[in-house]
Amino acid sequence: MLVLAVDTSTPAVTAGVVRPAPGAHNTADHELLASRVVVDARLHAEILTPNIVECLAEAGLSARDLDAVVVGVGPGPFTGLRVGMATAAAFGDALGIPVHGVCSLDAIAAELPPHGESLVVTDARRREVYWARYQDGIRIAGPDVCAPDQVDVGAASSTAGSPAHAALFDLPVVDVSSPSPRGLVAAAAGALTSGVVPDPLVPLYLRRPDAKTIEERAAAKKAGS
Repeated sequence: MLVLAVDTSTPAVTAGVVRPAPGAHNTADHELLASRVVVDARLHAEILTPNIVECLAEAGLSARDLDAVVVGVGPGPFTGLRVGMATAAAFGDALGIPVHGVCSLDAIAAELPPHGESLVVTDARRREVYWARYQDGIRIAGPDVCAPDQVDVGAASSTAGSPAHAALFDLPVVDVSSPSPRGLVAAAAGALTSGVVPDPLVPLYLRRPDAKTIEERAAAKKAGS
């Protein structure tokens, strides 16, 4: 099986081609054929598709060789998420292959040592963080969004994700700052191997986007009058 993995839930624009290892318990067991990770939140729309094309060329593949797509569905900012999800959906539709959405925080957690509790945090802007907590790689709390001092750290013994935000907690920081192609595939491993038909992609915004419809603006104006 060959899987295209993409994520734009963080400032990193991630694309890669992975050959999953059936029954693998270690993320590194999944074979990474090619990857591109560029950290620049302003370039999500500009470079994701070209980077996918480069990955396919580096792996000596064509898009028709792909069997599935995995995409991080957040949590993340509205603009960034829709780029990755729309691109993943377009590839799936054009190729007639399944597109599996996974929590992007789960993909980060898949790269962490599977011992004890860990906390994964990413930048939610507005002085808040997206967070989830994991026990041996399994999510046990979240995802949620709140101020850092309101995060339920539980018994976490380490943290990962956005370096600036992970450093806000009095915990050792593991150097995994964004979802990797292998991590995305690991987070979707059960669905990929079972052959289950994936549900439609649903973004994890965790709060309403800043942009409002005309009706919402009119209602807000009326309420304030």
